[in-house]
Amino acid sequence: MASQQLVFAGWILVVAYMATILVFVIRGALKIKSMSDYAVGSIAFNPIFVGLSLAASMTSAATFIINPGFIALYGISGVISFGIVVPVAAVISLIILTKGFRKYGQTVKALTMAQWIGSRYKSEGYSLFFAVLSLLLLTFVVLIVVGLVKVLSKTLNIAELYALIGIVTFIFGYMMFGGANSLVYTNTIQAGIMLVVAVILLGSGYEHFREGVHGFLAKLSAIDPFLATPTNPTSLLFRDYFEIIFCQLIVGVAIVCQPHIITKSFFLKTDKDVNIYLTVGVLAELLFFLVVIAGLYARLTFPDLTVNGEPLKMDGIIPAYVVSEFPVFIGLIVVMGLISAGLSTLEALIQSLSTTITADLIKPIFGKWLSGTKSEMVLNRVVIIILAVATAFISWDQLVNPKLSVGIFAQNGVYAYFAAAFVPVLFGTFLKQIPTRVPVSASVTAVVVHFYIYYVGKFPGITGYMWQNGEMIAVRNPGIAAAIAILSSVVVGGLMLLLFPSKSEVPK
Repeated sequence: MASQQLVFAGWILVVAYMATILVFVIRGALKIKSMSDYAVGSIAFNPIFVGLSLAASMTSAATFIINPGFIALYGISGVISFGIVVPVAAVISLIILTKGFRKYGQTVKALTMAQWIGSRYKSEGYSLFFAVLSLLLLTFVVLIVVGLVKVLSKTLNIAELYALIGIVTFIFGYMMFGGANSLVYTNTIQAGIMLVVAVILLGSGYEHFREGVHGFLAKLSAIDPFLATPTNPTSLLFRDYFEIIFCQLIVGVAIVCQPHIITKSFFLKTDKDVNIYLTVGVLAELLFFLVVIAGLYARLTFPDLTVNGEPLKMDGIIPAYVVSEFPVFIGLIVVMGLISAGLSTLEALIQSLSTTITADLIKPIFGKWLSGTKSEMVLNRVVIIILAVATAFISWDQLVNPKLSVGIFAQNGVYAYFAAAFVPVLFGTFLKQIPTRVPVSASVTAVVVHFYIYYVGKFPGITGYMWQNGEMIAVRNPGIAAAIAILSSVVVGGLMLLLFPSKSEVPK
């Protein structure tokens, strides 16, 4: 689909982008002497840079590539859900949790979420549980890789398999050495590019507003009346306000309890930097989340969701929109922004996931065979290689056997993780002397309820679409499963607190 000019310029851009990243990786790698340096850095980072790194990590290829595809399919209802409700809930939760979470993390020198939880509740077993649970985050890694494959394969006119191999080899390869020292700087550059691209994408549909907002909605309604309504009963995720607002508010509040998000505050060296970090991060995040509106522009461009008679897969809608709608120069900037959106979170996930597996899963079990810092760093690189292989195989399956979108696959795994993490983070931040059985019960409840509702669906029907021919059917919306799981874990955690009371004091 891409023109020869775009393909040629695209290759130049990709090579230059790779070279720039490697400069920062080499610079950062030279200062890494231990797993601590790899996990949280050995440099005093500017809080503005860390804030931009936070924003880039929170809003990934899902926000810039995958989620706009949902909006192209289902319309305004998706914008309300993904572009307004989730980000508002997420930033409020981030502001409330960050200072207390960071304060305790600094006290115990925690490098990962699993370490924070294990130390907070004085339980190596609980830490190991979250180390195992962190493997669910591999689903998010797969989502980002698939999104990047879609963008690069269309921009460079290459087969998706070759794009997949190149992406996994390069990114996982340099993340074996860079760590936090390079992560903050590459994320800052990526966030800067994303800010420019967010403005370009949001402004790219200005022509559709010549007759005002009502005229814009009329164009959407002409394609499908439900595209212009606040709910879409024909969709999978946005059928009523229960799905769009209630569930997404709960998900948004808990979504920050992911290791590559909440632990970003550990990169700050002093408490006075936190407010600047949060201000920069929140403002950038809110702009990034609005990019999903571009999905509406894409639907107006491809009303029947086909290109040259070929049907568009949902995850390929935004890449197709960029390649077909923008002139070469602007198109390259947008492509660079989409790549940056993917890399920013992918780097953070690889760094946090590999650190957790190395330090919190393998080391506690096989620690006696690890002799010193050097062997630990070697082990971390082996873990990254294994993650790369697993990512490549799962991503290829998602590319050739998609079930609507890789977004559903990723949500199911990631939502289960932060549903389990929400109560231990919340209670651990604001309460003191909590019996370990309290958060453990809540976490186990969250995981069991989430997967039971998603895969079995035999939960008392809350709304009409959970019933078919008089029988309950599988929910198949990770947002519903996660919201009910989070509420269930809070209830269980609260009841356990009543049975095993603690002093409600903020940790010193």
